[in-house]
Amino acid sequence: QVQLVESGGGLVQAGGSLRLSCAASGRTFSNYRMGWFRQAPGLERLFVASISRSGGTTYYADSAEGRFTVSRDNAKNTVYLQMNSLEPDDTAVYYCAAGNTAINSRLQSGYDYWGQGTQVTVSS
Repeated sequence: QVQLVESGGGLVQAGGSLRLSCAASGRTFSNYRMGWFRQAPGLERLFVASISRSGGTTYYADSAEGRFTVSRDNAKNTVYLQMNSLEPDDTAVYYCAAGNTAINSRLQSGYDYWGQGTQVTVSS
């Protein structure tokens, strides 16, 4: 089992920044690729970004490209999502996830463990 706890969400004005953190415990963190997803009210949960086990490969949704940066510190068992130039459309609950499969990292089915989520609200 891997336990994931997100933090760093909150209320921010449009154009502002937030850094989300996801602390992992349980099994060896570096064995898992990590992903960030988000879910806005009434909508499905969508892919935001992912990072490989070593941190050498990252992928982003089009909506995140150029504004968000995913990173990880395997020594601290933590993955981060730096979000800049935030927009009201970024308002959602953000979830981190850990996976150890060959399934495309943009798919929810590619992850085995999920955190409880952290709320991000961007005001206009």
